[in-house]
Amino acid sequence: MTSEKVTRMEDILNAAPVQNKDTPESSTNAEKRERQRIPRGKPKSGRIWKEEKTKFSSIIKTRGIRLSFDKKQKLREDLKRVKEMSRAIKARKQAEKEAKKERRRENLKRAEENRKKSEIVQVIKNTAKIKRMKKKQLRMIEKRDTTNM
Repeated sequence: MTSEKVTRMEDILNAAPVQNKDTPESSTNAEKRERQRIPRGKPKSGRIWKEEKTKFSSIIKTRGIRLSFDKKQKLREDLKRVKEMSRAIKARKQAEKEAKKERRRENLKRAEENRKKSEIVQVIKNTAKIKRMKKKQLRMIEKRDTTNM
């Protein structure tokens, strides 16, 4: 038989805690440590592999690596330079896009003017002809302003 002492639930519950009036917080710490040592029983759900959840307040947080002031300044300057370069590239692309749009508008306008210039126009002076025309011929007719030609 081993010399290890086995703690049973009954022993812990039956043992009367001895409280020292001088240090009340040390007794609470001792109680907490004692509760942590109590082996858990089988859970009601039967999921024995599940562990007891810990509170977020018990999680130890690290503050991370602290950078020196010079390194922070250098990082800020680098970031500013990168942002400025990014802004310049975006502005250049936007300007190119606008120039392309403007060139396309001008080309379309010029093409429309050329199309109008090259049209063959026949002025119908006798309006009675329009009444005698068939539907297909009427569809072909388009009205134009011939004053500025």
